[in-house]
Amino acid sequence: MSEQSPYEQLGVTVDASFDEIQEARDRLKQQYSGERKLLESIEAAYDAILMDRLKLRQEGKIKVPERIRFPERATPTPPPGLQPPANQKPNWLQQLLDTPSRADLLWPSGIYAALGGLSLYPGSPDSILTLTLALGVGSCLYFLNRKENKFGRAVLLTVTGLITGLLLGSLLSSLIGTPLAVEQFISLITFTILWLVSCFLR
Repeated sequence: MSEQSPYEQLGVTVDASFDEIQEARDRLKQQYSGERKLLESIEAAYDAILMDRLKLRQEGKIKVPERIRFPERATPTPPPGLQPPANQKPNWLQQLLDTPSRADLLWPSGIYAALGGLSLYPGSPDSILTLTLALGVGSCLYFLNRKENKFGRAVLLTVTGLITGLLLGSLLSSLIGTPLAVEQFISLITFTILWLVSCFLR
C-alpha cells in the first residue's frame, strides 16, 4: 500500500470531491478496523490528500465552493414537510374565512335566490320587502351559527353584512340608474352580501 499514491490508497480519483474522500476513508477504516498498521496508512493517505488539496487551493488551482468559503451566506433549506405554503394567509384571516362544501353553498344560494325573487315580484308592498329582508337576516344568522356554534360571532357578522349590504345598495342605486325600485335594488344587494357572509365567513 505504501508504493501507491495517497489517492490510490483510498481508492479515489485525483478530482474526487471532499465528501467522496471522507467516505472512502471511513469505509476503509471500517473494513480494516482490527489492523493498526493499515489504519495508520489510511489516515496518513487521508492527511496527505488534505495537504495536497490545501496546496492546490493556495495556488488557485482548485475552486472552493461558496458554501464552504462563506458558510454564513448559505441559507438553510427547511425539510420538505415543514415548508410553509407560499401564499399563507394571516391567522386572523384563516379563522374568519371558510371554504364551503357544495351543500353549504346550495342551501344558502337557494334561499337567497327565492328571497330575491320575492322582493322582485311586481308591485311588492313594503311589508313584503321587510319580511324578505328579515328572513334573509335570519337565514344568515342560522347558517353562520351552524358552522362554529358561536351565536355572538354569528350576530356580529350578520349585522355587519346587513349594514354593508344596505349602505352598498344605497350607494350603488344613487350612482347607477336602475329600472328597479330603489328598495328592491337595495334588497337584492343586501341579499347578495348576506349570501357571501353566510357562505364564505364563519
